Amino acid sequence: MFNSIFVKNLLCVVIFAFTGLVCRAQKVIEPDLSALLKANKISAVNRSVTQISTDVKKNVLHLDGKPDAGIAWIDDIRFSDGIIEFDVKGKNVLQQSFVGIAFHGSNDSTYDAIYFRPFNFKSTETERRNHSVQYISLPKFDWPVLRKEHPNQYEKPIDPAPEPEEWLHAKIVVDGLNVKVFVNNNAQASLVVKKLGNSNNGKIGFWVGYDSDGDFSELKIAQK
Repeated sequence: MFNSIFVKNLLCVVIFAFTGLVCRAQKVIEPDLSALLKANKISAVNRSVTQISTDVKKNVLHLDGKPDAGIAWIDDIRFSDGIIEFDVKGKNVLQQSFVGIAFHGSNDSTYDAIYFRPFNFKSTETERRNHSVQYISLPKFDWPVLRKEHPNQYEKPIDPAPEPEEWLHAKIVVDGLNVKVFVNNNAQASLVVKKLGNSNNGKIGFWVGYDSDGDFSELKIAQK
């Protein structure tokens, strides 16, 4: 009798603990980007951020193009481990479309980022296609350093290649030092890398590169 009660109590504890873990794993944030922009809860760095509507999406944040990189930090949200999902649209213009997301940001110049080069997605040149999705960790590991010291490790092609002028759905899984990038709901990751940045927590925001503008929508963050 005692053993039976003990087993039942133990099972209850295990189930309760497991349920708690699942709940924590499923903590999902879906920020209303339009409302945040109106409430001045998006901090732009070297960019102007406006809300636009397209034929496909109504609530879109547009970052304009300027020299050097730009970020639209989302205030009051910190990200550590989990999953980041968002839709992004660049353009098929050589060296003028670098679009993605920054995370684990300590300040405006210290962060990790994943970004895409739409103008390379369907290039006839293999080397350019190999540079379709990129991981960087600033300030120490920008793309020139990584390409020189670790060729083809922190940037990869995307298969199947997305249309350069269409919306792309990105899912970024961050688990400790492991980072995986999935594109357009593909089961196979397009990029798998080890994090190089020292921070495992920090700010998150939409990112665009030199001379690049970009459209962003449907942000969803699942925190562990």
